[in-house]
Amino acid sequence: MNAPFKEKIRNTFDFLHANPEISWEEKNTTTYIENTLKQAGCHVETFEDCTGVIGDYGNFSGDVPIIGIRADIDALWQKVDGELQANHSCGHDAHMTMVLGVMWKIQEDEHLKDNIGIRFIFQPAEEVGAGALKMVEKGIVDEIDYLYGIHLRPIQETANGFASPSILHGATGSLAFEIKGDDAHGARPHLTHNAIEIGNHILNALNTIHLNPSIAHSIKVTKFQAGGKSLNIIPGSAAIGLDLRSQTNELMKELHERVNEILHTTSELYGVPIEVTKDYGIAASEVSEEAQEYAHRAIVNVLGEEKVNPPLVTPGGDDFHFYTIKKPHLKATMVGLGCDLKPGLHHPDMAFEKDSLFNGIEILTEIVKLHSRKDG
Repeated sequence: MNAPFKEKIRNTFDFLHANPEISWEEKNTTTYIENTLKQAGCHVETFEDCTGVIGDYGNFSGDVPIIGIRADIDALWQKVDGELQANHSCGHDAHMTMVLGVMWKIQEDEHLKDNIGIRFIFQPAEEVGAGALKMVEKGIVDEIDYLYGIHLRPIQETANGFASPSILHGATGSLAFEIKGDDAHGARPHLTHNAIEIGNHILNALNTIHLNPSIAHSIKVTKFQAGGKSLNIIPGSAAIGLDLRSQTNELMKELHERVNEILHTTSELYGVPIEVTKDYGIAASEVSEEAQEYAHRAIVNVLGEEKVNPPLVTPGGDDFHFYTIKKPHLKATMVGLGCDLKPGLHHPDMAFEKDSLFNGIEILTEIVKLHSRKDG
Protein backbone atom coordinates (compact mmCIF):
# COMPACT_ATOMS: atom_id res chain seq x y z
CA MET A 1 0.00 0.00 0.00
CA ASN A 2 1.32 3.40 -0.92
CA ALA A 3 1.88 6.22 1.54
CA PRO A 4 -1.09 8.41 0.44
CA PHE A 5 -3.49 5.47 0.85
CA LYS A 6 -2.15 4.69 4.32
CA GLU A 7 -2.51 8.33 5.30
CA LYS A 8 -6.10 8.31 4.03
CA ILE A 9 -6.89 5.25 6.16
CA ARG A 10 -5.30 6.74 9.26
CA ASN A 11 -7.18 10.01 8.81
CA THR A 12 -10.46 8.16 8.32
CA PHE A 13 -9.96 6.13 11.49
CA ASP A 14 -8.96 9.21 13.49
CA PHE A 15 -12.13 11.02 12.40
CA LEU A 16 -14.46 8.12 13.19
CA HIS A 17 -12.74 7.44 16.50
CA ALA A 18 -13.08 11.09 17.54
CA ASN A 19 -16.80 11.24 16.66
CA PRO A 20 -18.52 8.24 18.29
CA GLU A 21 -22.31 7.95 18.46
CA ILE A 22 -24.38 5.43 20.41
CA SER A 23 -26.90 2.95 19.00
CA TRP A 24 -29.69 4.40 16.84
CA GLU A 25 -28.15 7.87 17.17
CA GLU A 26 -25.39 7.47 14.55
CA LYS A 27 -26.72 10.33 12.42
CA ASN A 28 -23.45 12.15 11.77
CA THR A 29 -21.65 8.85 11.21
CA THR A 30 -24.29 7.84 8.66
CA THR A 31 -23.97 11.18 6.84
CA TYR A 32 -20.17 10.95 6.79
CA ILE A 33 -20.20 7.45 5.32
CA GLU A 34 -23.00 8.32 2.88
CA ASN A 35 -20.95 11.19 1.48
CA THR A 36 -17.82 9.04 1.33
CA LEU A 37 -19.65 6.30 -0.58
CA LYS A 38 -21.14 8.79 -3.03
CA GLN A 39 -17.75 10.37 -3.69
CA ALA A 40 -16.44 6.91 -4.53
CA GLY A 41 -19.17 6.38 -7.11
CA CYS A 42 -21.34 3.91 -5.18
CA HIS A 43 -25.10 3.74 -5.49
CA VAL A 44 -26.15 4.76 -1.97
CA GLU A 45 -29.26 4.06 0.09
CA THR A 46 -30.22 5.46 3.48
CA PHE A 47 -33.39 4.93 5.51
CA GLU A 48 -36.09 7.30 6.73
CA ASP A 49 -36.78 5.55 10.02
CA CYS A 50 -33.29 4.56 11.18
CA THR A 51 -29.60 5.27 10.84
CA GLY A 52 -27.25 3.17 8.71
CA VAL A 53 -26.33 3.27 5.03
CA ILE A 54 -25.45 0.87 2.22
CA GLY A 55 -23.38 1.43 -0.89
CA ASP A 56 -23.43 -0.74 -4.03
CA TYR A 57 -20.46 -1.04 -6.36
CA GLY A 58 -19.94 -3.24 -9.40
CA ASN A 59 -22.25 -5.53 -11.32
CA PHE A 60 -25.72 -6.27 -9.94
CA SER A 61 -27.12 -7.73 -13.16
CA GLY A 62 -27.67 -11.16 -11.64
CA ASP A 63 -25.08 -13.20 -13.57
CA VAL A 64 -22.20 -12.63 -11.13
CA PRO A 65 -21.87 -13.24 -7.38
CA ILE A 66 -23.12 -10.55 -5.02
CA ILE A 67 -20.93 -10.06 -1.96
CA GLY A 68 -21.91 -8.16 1.15
CA ILE A 69 -19.32 -6.67 3.51
CA ARG A 70 -20.72 -5.41 6.80
CA ALA A 71 -19.35 -2.95 9.33
CA ASP A 72 -21.08 -1.98 12.58
CA ILE A 73 -21.12 1.76 13.24
CA ASP A 74 -22.31 2.42 16.80
CA ALA A 75 -20.30 3.18 19.93
CA LEU A 76 -20.76 2.31 23.59
CA TRP A 77 -21.89 4.64 26.36
CA GLN A 78 -19.44 4.38 29.25
CA LYS A 79 -17.36 6.30 31.75
CA VAL A 80 -14.06 7.51 30.28
CA ASP A 81 -11.70 9.50 32.48
CA GLY A 82 -14.51 10.03 34.96
CA GLU A 83 -17.11 11.23 32.44
CA LEU A 84 -19.95 9.33 30.78
CA GLN A 85 -19.69 9.59 27.02
CA ALA A 86 -19.91 7.70 23.73
CA ASN A 87 -16.76 5.68 23.19
CA HIS A 88 -15.51 3.37 20.44
CA SER A 89 -14.10 0.71 22.74
CA CYS A 90 -15.38 -2.24 20.68
CA GLY A 91 -13.53 -1.42 17.47
CA HIS A 92 -16.43 -0.31 15.31
CA ASP A 93 -14.43 2.73 14.21
CA ALA A 94 -11.80 0.29 12.92
CA HIS A 95 -14.41 -1.90 11.20
CA MET A 96 -15.87 1.08 9.34
CA THR A 97 -12.40 2.22 8.32
CA MET A 98 -11.45 -1.21 6.97
CA VAL A 99 -14.62 -1.59 4.92
CA LEU A 100 -14.15 1.87 3.42
CA GLY A 101 -10.55 0.87 2.72
CA VAL A 102 -11.77 -2.18 0.79
CA MET A 103 -14.00 0.07 -1.29
CA TRP A 104 -11.06 2.30 -2.20
CA LYS A 105 -8.79 -0.68 -2.91
CA ILE A 106 -11.13 -2.45 -5.31
CA GLN A 107 -11.54 0.73 -7.32
CA GLU A 108 -7.91 0.30 -8.35
CA ASP A 109 -8.93 -2.71 -10.48
CA GLU A 110 -11.02 -1.37 -13.36
CA HIS A 111 -12.12 -4.85 -14.50
CA LEU A 112 -13.23 -6.06 -11.06
CA LYS A 113 -16.53 -4.21 -11.10
CA ASP A 114 -17.70 -6.20 -14.14
CA ASN A 115 -17.15 -9.57 -12.46
CA ILE A 116 -18.80 -9.03 -9.09
CA GLY A 117 -21.33 -6.94 -7.19
CA ILE A 118 -20.35 -5.63 -3.77
CA ARG A 119 -22.71 -4.19 -1.18
CA PHE A 120 -21.02 -2.26 1.61
CA ILE A 121 -23.31 -2.44 4.65
CA PHE A 122 -22.81 0.07 7.46
CA GLN A 123 -25.16 -1.23 10.12
CA PRO A 124 -26.39 0.66 13.19
CA ALA A 125 -27.15 -0.58 16.69
CA GLU A 126 -25.01 -3.70 16.97
CA GLU A 127 -24.34 -3.00 20.63
CA VAL A 128 -28.03 -3.39 21.48
CA GLY A 129 -28.42 -6.45 19.25
CA ALA A 130 -31.06 -4.86 17.03
CA GLY A 131 -29.36 -3.34 13.98
CA ALA A 132 -28.93 -6.50 11.93
CA LEU A 133 -32.60 -7.40 12.38
CA LYS A 134 -33.56 -3.92 11.16
CA MET A 135 -31.37 -4.31 8.08
CA VAL A 136 -32.93 -7.71 7.38
CA GLU A 137 -36.34 -6.06 7.64
CA LYS A 138 -35.18 -3.53 5.04
CA GLY A 139 -34.34 -6.38 2.65
CA ILE A 140 -30.74 -5.34 2.15
CA VAL A 141 -29.39 -8.91 2.16
CA ASP A 142 -32.13 -10.52 0.07
CA GLU A 143 -30.08 -10.50 -3.13
CA ILE A 144 -26.68 -11.14 -1.53
CA ASP A 145 -25.00 -14.54 -1.96
CA TYR A 146 -22.11 -14.21 0.51
CA LEU A 147 -21.77 -11.98 3.57
CA TYR A 148 -18.53 -11.11 5.36
CA GLY A 149 -17.74 -9.19 8.51
CA ILE A 150 -14.56 -8.48 10.44
CA HIS A 151 -13.89 -7.84 14.13
CA LEU A 152 -10.82 -6.85 16.09
CA ARG A 153 -9.82 -9.56 18.55
CA PRO A 154 -8.24 -9.05 22.00
CA ILE A 155 -4.65 -10.17 22.46
CA GLN A 156 -5.83 -13.01 24.69
CA GLU A 157 -7.57 -14.57 21.67
CA THR A 158 -5.50 -13.67 18.61
CA ALA A 159 -1.96 -12.32 18.32
CA ASN A 160 -1.09 -9.31 16.20
CA GLY A 161 -0.36 -10.29 12.60
CA PHE A 162 -2.63 -13.35 12.75
CA ALA A 163 -6.24 -13.79 11.67
CA SER A 164 -9.02 -16.36 11.93
CA PRO A 165 -11.43 -17.18 9.09
CA SER A 166 -14.40 -17.28 11.45
CA ILE A 167 -15.51 -16.17 14.90
CA LEU A 168 -17.78 -18.68 16.61
CA HIS A 169 -19.71 -16.33 18.84
CA GLY A 170 -22.01 -17.72 21.50
CA ALA A 171 -25.62 -16.79 22.10
CA THR A 172 -26.24 -13.99 24.60
CA GLY A 173 -29.33 -12.94 26.46
CA SER A 174 -30.40 -10.02 28.67
CA LEU A 175 -33.42 -10.50 30.88
CA ALA A 176 -34.78 -7.95 33.36
CA PHE A 177 -37.76 -8.33 35.65
CA GLU A 178 -39.52 -6.55 38.49
CA ILE A 179 -40.97 -7.92 41.69
CA LYS A 180 -44.13 -5.83 42.19
CA GLY A 181 -45.28 -6.07 45.81
CA ASP A 182 -46.16 -3.52 48.47
CA ASP A 183 -43.90 -1.87 51.03
CA ALA A 184 -44.51 -2.33 54.76
CA HIS A 185 -43.29 -0.92 58.06
CA GLY A 186 -40.18 -2.59 59.44
CA ALA A 187 -42.14 -3.44 62.60
CA ARG A 188 -44.80 -5.35 60.63
CA PRO A 189 -43.05 -7.88 58.33
CA HIS A 190 -46.22 -10.03 58.26
CA LEU A 191 -47.95 -7.43 56.09
CA THR A 192 -45.77 -7.94 53.01
CA HIS A 193 -43.25 -10.16 51.31
CA ASN A 194 -39.75 -8.71 51.37
CA ALA A 195 -38.69 -8.24 47.73
CA ILE A 196 -35.05 -8.71 48.69
CA GLU A 197 -35.84 -12.13 50.15
CA ILE A 198 -37.88 -13.02 47.05
CA GLY A 199 -34.99 -11.90 44.87
CA ASN A 200 -32.57 -13.96 46.95
CA HIS A 201 -34.85 -16.99 46.50
CA ILE A 202 -34.70 -16.48 42.73
CA LEU A 203 -30.92 -16.15 42.72
CA ASN A 204 -30.53 -19.35 44.73
CA ALA A 205 -32.93 -21.13 42.37
CA LEU A 206 -30.86 -20.02 39.36
CA ASN A 207 -27.94 -21.93 40.86
CA THR A 208 -29.98 -25.13 40.61
CA ILE A 209 -30.06 -24.93 36.81
CA HIS A 210 -27.86 -27.75 35.51
CA LEU A 211 -27.54 -28.08 31.73
CA ASN A 212 -25.18 -29.99 29.43
CA PRO A 213 -21.73 -29.33 30.94
CA SER A 214 -19.96 -30.06 27.64
CA ILE A 215 -21.46 -26.87 26.16
CA ALA A 216 -20.22 -23.61 27.69
CA HIS A 217 -22.98 -21.60 29.36
CA SER A 218 -23.49 -19.22 32.25
CA ILE A 219 -26.01 -17.01 34.00
CA LYS A 220 -25.07 -13.97 36.10
CA VAL A 221 -26.99 -11.38 38.09
CA THR A 222 -25.98 -7.97 36.73
CA LYS A 223 -28.53 -5.77 38.49
CA PHE A 224 -30.39 -5.86 41.84
CA GLN A 225 -32.15 -2.72 43.04
CA ALA A 226 -34.44 -2.66 46.07
CA GLY A 227 -35.13 -0.42 49.03
CA GLY A 228 -34.39 3.24 49.49
CA LYS A 229 -33.11 5.80 51.98
CA SER A 230 -35.53 4.83 54.75
CA LEU A 231 -34.14 1.73 56.42
CA ASN A 232 -37.32 1.09 58.43
CA ILE A 233 -39.30 0.22 55.30
CA ILE A 234 -39.48 -3.36 54.04
CA PRO A 235 -39.32 -3.08 50.24
CA GLY A 236 -42.08 -4.84 48.38
CA SER A 237 -40.59 -4.22 44.95
CA ALA A 238 -37.25 -4.84 43.30
CA ALA A 239 -35.66 -4.70 39.86
CA ILE A 240 -33.29 -7.49 38.84
CA GLY A 241 -31.28 -8.05 35.67
CA LEU A 242 -29.59 -11.17 34.33
CA ASP A 243 -26.94 -11.89 31.70
CA LEU A 244 -27.29 -15.27 29.96
CA ARG A 245 -24.63 -16.94 27.78
CA SER A 246 -24.51 -20.17 25.81
CA GLN A 247 -22.29 -21.45 23.03
CA THR A 248 -25.28 -22.78 21.10
CA ASN A 249 -28.72 -21.42 20.27
CA GLU A 250 -30.35 -24.69 21.39
CA LEU A 251 -28.89 -24.52 24.88
CA MET A 252 -29.74 -20.83 25.16
CA LYS A 253 -33.38 -21.69 24.49
CA GLU A 254 -33.28 -24.28 27.27
CA LEU A 255 -31.56 -21.86 29.67
CA HIS A 256 -34.12 -19.16 28.90
CA GLU A 257 -37.02 -21.55 29.54
CA ARG A 258 -35.60 -22.62 32.90
CA VAL A 259 -35.23 -19.01 34.04
CA ASN A 260 -38.83 -18.24 33.13
CA GLU A 261 -39.99 -21.35 35.00
CA ILE A 262 -38.24 -20.10 38.14
CA LEU A 263 -39.85 -16.66 37.82
CA HIS A 264 -43.30 -18.20 37.35
CA THR A 265 -43.05 -20.63 40.27
CA THR A 266 -41.59 -17.95 42.56
CA SER A 267 -44.45 -15.61 41.74
CA GLU A 268 -46.96 -18.33 42.64
CA LEU A 269 -45.07 -19.32 45.80
CA TYR A 270 -45.07 -15.79 47.25
CA GLY A 271 -48.28 -14.57 45.65
CA VAL A 272 -46.46 -11.53 44.25
CA PRO A 273 -46.51 -10.44 40.58
CA ILE A 274 -43.17 -10.74 38.76
CA GLU A 275 -43.11 -8.91 35.45
CA VAL A 276 -40.45 -9.36 32.77
CA THR A 277 -39.55 -5.87 31.55
CA LYS A 278 -36.76 -6.66 29.10
CA ASP A 279 -35.99 -9.84 27.22
CA TYR A 280 -33.69 -9.82 24.23
CA GLY A 281 -30.61 -11.57 23.00
CA ILE A 282 -28.17 -12.26 20.21
CA ALA A 283 -28.00 -15.57 18.40
CA ALA A 284 -24.95 -17.81 18.33
CA SER A 285 -22.98 -17.95 15.09
CA GLU A 286 -24.16 -19.84 12.03
CA VAL A 287 -21.03 -20.02 9.85
CA SER A 288 -20.92 -21.19 6.24
CA GLU A 289 -18.06 -23.61 5.57
CA GLU A 290 -17.81 -22.25 2.02
CA ALA A 291 -17.53 -18.62 3.14
CA GLN A 292 -15.08 -19.67 5.84
CA GLU A 293 -12.93 -21.38 3.20
CA TYR A 294 -12.83 -18.21 1.09
CA ALA A 295 -11.75 -16.27 4.17
CA HIS A 296 -9.10 -18.90 4.98
CA ARG A 297 -7.62 -18.71 1.49
CA ALA A 298 -7.61 -14.93 1.62
CA ILE A 299 -5.71 -14.91 4.92
CA VAL A 300 -3.17 -17.38 3.51
CA ASN A 301 -2.68 -15.22 0.42
CA VAL A 302 -2.22 -12.04 2.47
CA LEU A 303 -0.49 -13.14 5.68
CA GLY A 304 0.77 -16.64 4.92
CA GLU A 305 -0.35 -20.10 6.02
CA GLU A 306 1.50 -19.82 9.33
CA LYS A 307 -0.54 -16.76 10.31
CA VAL A 308 -3.95 -18.44 10.01
CA ASN A 309 -5.60 -19.25 13.33
CA PRO A 310 -8.34 -21.91 13.56
CA PRO A 311 -11.98 -20.81 13.95
CA LEU A 312 -12.15 -18.75 17.10
CA VAL A 313 -14.58 -19.87 19.81
CA THR A 314 -15.58 -16.95 22.03
CA PRO A 315 -18.36 -16.35 24.59
CA GLY A 316 -18.93 -12.85 23.23
CA GLY A 317 -21.83 -12.14 20.89
CA ASP A 318 -22.55 -10.19 17.71
CA ASP A 319 -25.84 -9.56 15.95
CA PHE A 320 -24.09 -10.26 12.61
CA HIS A 321 -25.36 -13.84 12.91
CA PHE A 322 -29.00 -12.77 12.70
CA TYR A 323 -28.44 -12.25 8.98
CA THR A 324 -27.86 -15.95 8.31
CA ILE A 325 -30.49 -17.12 10.80
CA LYS A 326 -33.17 -14.91 9.25
CA LYS A 327 -31.95 -15.46 5.68
CA PRO A 328 -30.65 -19.06 5.44
CA HIS A 329 -29.60 -18.66 1.80
CA LEU A 330 -26.73 -16.42 2.94
CA LYS A 331 -23.25 -17.92 3.17
CA ALA A 332 -21.50 -15.91 5.83
CA THR A 333 -18.52 -15.69 8.13
CA MET A 334 -16.81 -13.06 10.26
CA VAL A 335 -13.02 -12.71 10.14
CA GLY A 336 -11.22 -12.33 13.46
CA LEU A 337 -8.29 -9.91 13.20
CA GLY A 338 -5.31 -10.00 15.56
CA CYS A 339 -4.19 -6.47 16.40
CA ASP A 340 -2.52 -6.44 19.84
CA LEU A 341 -5.80 -5.24 21.36
CA LYS A 342 -5.63 -4.65 25.10
CA PRO A 343 -6.63 -4.52 27.88
CA GLY A 344 -9.85 -5.84 26.31
CA LEU A 345 -12.96 -5.13 24.26
CA HIS A 346 -15.38 -2.71 25.94
CA HIS A 347 -12.66 -1.47 28.27
CA PRO A 348 -12.79 2.35 28.27
CA ASP A 349 -9.05 2.50 27.53
CA MET A 350 -9.07 -0.13 24.78
CA ALA A 351 -6.21 0.34 22.30
CA PHE A 352 -4.80 -1.67 19.42
CA GLU A 353 -2.06 -1.59 16.78
CA LYS A 354 -3.43 0.74 14.09
CA ASP A 355 -1.28 -0.72 11.32
CA SER A 356 -3.29 -3.94 11.65
CA LEU A 357 -6.05 -2.09 9.78
CA PHE A 358 -4.07 -2.67 6.61
CA ASN A 359 -4.07 -6.45 7.18
CA GLY A 360 -7.85 -6.36 7.54
CA ILE A 361 -8.27 -4.30 4.38
CA GLU A 362 -6.05 -6.65 2.39
CA ILE A 363 -7.83 -9.77 3.66
CA LEU A 364 -11.31 -8.46 2.83
CA THR A 365 -10.12 -7.19 -0.55
CA GLU A 366 -8.62 -10.60 -1.33
CA ILE A 367 -11.93 -12.26 -0.45
CA VAL A 368 -13.65 -10.04 -3.02
CA LYS A 369 -11.03 -10.85 -5.64
CA LEU A 370 -11.34 -14.59 -5.01
CA HIS A 371 -15.08 -14.38 -5.57
CA SER A 372 -14.60 -12.35 -8.74
CA ARG A 373 -12.60 -15.11 -10.42
CA LYS A 374 -14.65 -17.63 -12.33
CA ASP A 375 -12.77 -20.53 -10.78
CA GLY A 376 -13.13 -19.03 -7.29
